[in-house]
Amino acid sequence: MRLFAAVLPPEDVTRELAAEVAELRGLPGADRLRWTGRPGWHFTLAFYGEVDDDLVPDLSARLERAAHRTPSFPLALSGGGQFGHGRALWAGAEGDLATLRLLADRSEAAARKAGVPMGEHRRYKAHLTVARSRSAVDVRPYVATLAEFTSRTWTVAELALVRSNLPTSGVAGEQPRYEAVARWPLGGAG
Repeated sequence: MRLFAAVLPPEDVTRELAAEVAELRGLPGADRLRWTGRPGWHFTLAFYGEVDDDLVPDLSARLERAAHRTPSFPLALSGGGQFGHGRALWAGAEGDLATLRLLADRSEAAARKAGVPMGEHRRYKAHLTVARSRSAVDVRPYVATLAEFTSRTWTVAELALVRSNLPTSGVAGEQPRYEAVARWPLGGAG
């Protein structure tokens, strides 16, 4: 199954972001971007890709330990940016980014120790993707608008293992479906 570890923002925070994205979608040229939907908004900590079913129990046990060793921490959506000359537009984060990076590193290490092929390690950059494009798009107006955005701060209290179900219908604009297959409380979350 296709899996990744993630931090999932609470519903009220995604509502705040949805209002901001509605403004972005009103900007000229917004139809050239493929906008992600609220059910898909998350901070990917480690992307695992296709994971053999027999590796999932060990991966899950290691992620549970990683969550237990990581304290809960404050986080807010804040600002934004882009990757790949406008191929991905994202909302950023503020708060305890050091602990978020630590949780990302532990999520990657858990997979490596469980035997999940991870490829090259890259320094974690906290981002929540709000739109994508197959070609380069000038997203500077969107990034400028996102620069003014900050959500309320919440306490990240759990680590989620999420399954990604890619579209199969061939219908243009169909979004992947995401389901949390496991959740573990962080060490400071009680």
